[in-house]
Amino acid sequence: MKKTYKIDVDCAACADKMEVCIRETPGVKDAALSFMTLKVKVEFEDDADPAAVMEEARRRCKNIEDEMEIFL
Repeated sequence: MKKTYKIDVDCAACADKMEVCIRETPGVKDAALSFMTLKVKVEFEDDADPAAVMEEARRRCKNIEDEMEIFL
């Protein structure tokens, strides 16, 4: 399953770190974040619960940039 989420982040370097962080979240197969469009496309593992996975991804990304947001 693939989903696209709007994000809010002010720094391109932070966006790159967030992309890696999301990609490393359990349940995520792949992720691509675009700082230009402020969107992240996430492909989930077959057995993953997208809502739970993205809550965990958001929590992890807040450690990188507290001001960022992923709109779920």
